[in-house]
Amino acid sequence: MQHFWLSILSGLSLQLVLPCKAEEGLEFPNFDGKDRVLDINERNYKKALKRYDLLCLFYHEPVPANKGLQKRFQMTELVLELTAQVLEDKDIGFGMVDSQKDAKVAKKLGLEEVGSVYVFKDDRVIEFDGELSADTLVEFLLDVLEDPVEIINNAMELRAFERMEEDIRLIGYFKGEDSYFKAFQEASERFQPYIKFFATFEKSVAKHLSLKMNEVNFYEPFMEEPAILPGRPLSEMDIIEFVNQHRRYVLFIGLEMSVFRYTYRSFSTY
Repeated sequence: MQHFWLSILSGLSLQLVLPCKAEEGLEFPNFDGKDRVLDINERNYKKALKRYDLLCLFYHEPVPANKGLQKRFQMTELVLELTAQVLEDKDIGFGMVDSQKDAKVAKKLGLEEVGSVYVFKDDRVIEFDGELSADTLVEFLLDVLEDPVEIINNAMELRAFERMEEDIRLIGYFKGEDSYFKAFQEASERFQPYIKFFATFEKSVAKHLSLKMNEVNFYEPFMEEPAILPGRPLSEMDIIEFVNQHRRYVLFIGLEMSVFRYTYRSFSTY
């Protein structure tokens, strides 16, 4: 990573607290000047994909000659470096891909839109696009790092689920992890982290929610009564198609999603 831009950071205070993750004690320190963001190329991209649980890549145009545009580019580098510093213990890699110098790598990775951030997790690619800042990127990556389905085991967790009135969310009742839960889990990966998926294996939780075995409920924001997905048991595609047809309030939750554009696709390094 180039160091020519570090001089502009002298005296710059970046002590921003991440409110939504305060319980984990995450704070934004001053940038320590250590390079953590990789220059991704044909020699190292496969190694980077295998090394990290998540790989976050910024796809950019060549460094501009114009000083004003250079400064903007440098600040984008800073956002990535600061994010990498805060998440240093989370097994998340960070890199930059030059659209001209590393065009072959970009094609292999499926990077299409210059100026976008792409996150690679297992065989999935999630695109994060829009206003790029360290706090939103940290929150986004922590959400992606989590399991796509949260399991509800007790009354306290159930109360927390019921308080999530502003979120689109689904919950299913299954016999166990070796049951039709797998189809539910695979469907959840298509919508992570923007639509929340929950499951329970507990009869008492299911009874409280009026859930039958292998049934899935779909909650829209501020709607007390859920829609019940038709059919039991449900396949992965049954769930995906229902969610795509019924998430008409996605724009409504734009306060959370306005700076993101999310796309899902499978990914292969070959």
